[in-house]
Amino acid sequence: MTVRIIVKLDIKPPYVVKPVHFEGLRKMGDPSELAKKYYDQGADELVYIDIVSSLYQRNIIFDEIEKTANELFIPFSVGGAVRSIDDFSKLFHIGADKVAINTYAVQENPDIIDNAAKIFGNQAVVVNIEAKKWGDYWECYTDCGRMQSGKNVLEWAKEVEDRGAGEILLQSVDSDGRNRGFDLELCKKVVELVGIPVVVSSGAGSLEDIKKVIEYAKPSGVAIASLLHYDKNTIKDIKDYLRKNNIEVSK
Repeated sequence: MTVRIIVKLDIKPPYVVKPVHFEGLRKMGDPSELAKKYYDQGADELVYIDIVSSLYQRNIIFDEIEKTANELFIPFSVGGAVRSIDDFSKLFHIGADKVAINTYAVQENPDIIDNAAKIFGNQAVVVNIEAKKWGDYWECYTDCGRMQSGKNVLEWAKEVEDRGAGEILLQSVDSDGRNRGFDLELCKKVVELVGIPVVVSSGAGSLEDIKKVIEYAKPSGVAIASLLHYDKNTIKDIKDYLRKNNIEVSK
């Protein structure tokens, strides 16, 4: 299996930011400039998430997303403030290949997953799951790790697959921005539970962290932010390291 190396851009318009535990935002740069930088480095995909849209009850900033999409010729996933089928349609029209949904599906209307999958195809629908561990289980959070939902992560992961989602973007509220490694058990349990691709995020503090989560959990892809934004490593560094450790990645 070829593992996808994906760049995740957390957006607080008009900047890419880097949160710790989804808080404490630090400006990292312009989304379209960083997107082009990572595309040129050889990223397999790019994920663009507006992390404050639900908090501020703000609509999607289509102009900014289109500007970023114009810099890319790789799969481009977009999330944040998605609340309707019309939002899906507009995002595809301006260059998104996949649309990620979280808060609206969890808090208000999970049927939007079914409807979007029927209209646009399973491959176009991503469910973003923010997980926080409580004792021996993980709970789904929304609003960029701010709001509890009461939903069990494993049950929700299986439900979204059954509803037609084509991919899960799995994030850990506990690990996000700490650069101390992934929640390996969470990643492994979700990957083994569902039959759709799972992209794991939150925790890549070193090349070794990426290697560990791939070997242990076997995700379809790994989404990376801090390692790249702080110029600790390039996409080439990551792929070269993984190849040396007998992990298959694209050129």
